[in-house]
Amino acid sequence: ADVKIINGDGDGLSAVLEDVFIILGRDPELVDQLKDIDFLMVGVELLVAAFTRDPLDPDLWWQVISNTENKQQDSVEQRIVDFAQRCRRLDFSDQRANIIYGRRLERLRENGHTELFIELSRHLLAHRPNNHELWMELGRLHERRGEVDEAWSCYDHVQTLLPHQTPRDNFLSRIKGAMDGEEKQPWSGPDITKRSTFLQQMESLSKRISKQPVQGVAESVVVVEQVDTDEKVHPDLIKLRKLLDSGNASEAFFLARRLVASGEDWAEEWLGKAQQQF
Repeated sequence: ADVKIINGDGDGLSAVLEDVFIILGRDPELVDQLKDIDFLMVGVELLVAAFTRDPLDPDLWWQVISNTENKQQDSVEQRIVDFAQRCRRLDFSDQRANIIYGRRLERLRENGHTELFIELSRHLLAHRPNNHELWMELGRLHERRGEVDEAWSCYDHVQTLLPHQTPRDNFLSRIKGAMDGEEKQPWSGPDITKRSTFLQQMESLSKRISKQPVQGVAESVVVVEQVDTDEKVHPDLIKLRKLLDSGNASEAFFLARRLVASGEDWAEEWLGKAQQQF
């Protein structure tokens, strides 16, 4: 912002404000309403006001949310409700926004809002599945709650994203140690049905929040089969292509993960392609 002011770049400062509003989950159209204002005069003040109300630091943000000193303000509960509503309608495909809001969700969890943390975490991850920090936090929470299938699924995502880390394998070791002497066959992870169900739920959530619905999949299958009746093309392969071509990498990621979990090894290649688009 200081550079924009030094260069006398009012339009550039306006663009900075719009970008900040997007990251903070504010409506960028608010900037358009200020188009007649001299941004070189008040732009910095607007930025300061935005960060004062919505700090980037998650601890400072929680202090603002949980402040009870001003009796005229909304209740803490209402502020949390408003925050949750913002989360449900925002596009978190922007990595910066995803990380910032992910850390805010951790503060909600630390202060007892566990169920809301789980719900909103899945919403963020449906937008950007490569947020390994949030997958890890979600896995730890499920593990503490004794929800082994859900914990395994979260740790499995982390290990898929970061193969050099082994949270899934470490979790299995902890589970095996806890079960020694109790069962002849130690637990080795959720069955295929449960894995597929979890991934399908994430895939469906990603589809609902997508701004670019994929159409024409059925028609494409018919065309391909008519061209070459000797070699059928897997309908999910066509869907993966369309998803990636339309920029829906998150939905493609969960579809490919579900296919791989179901034994469709050919989908490994498409899982990698989806990750490359994040």
